[in-house]
Amino acid sequence: MTYATDRLHEEIAYVAYHFHWSLENILDLEHHDRRRYLGEIASLVTRSGAEG
Repeated sequence: MTYATDRLHEEIAYVAYHFHWSLENILDLEHHDRRRYLGEIASLVTRSGAEG
């Protein structure tokens, strides 16, 4: 099973935007690690929005 290219690009953009990581660093992450970072970023964004 392959991971959808569009979804991968969305994940890369999301992590790069919030953490300012390079494409190479993001692509070096294992899938489950990248997904965990996405969840952590989402939590930070949600908390930030609730506080503001």
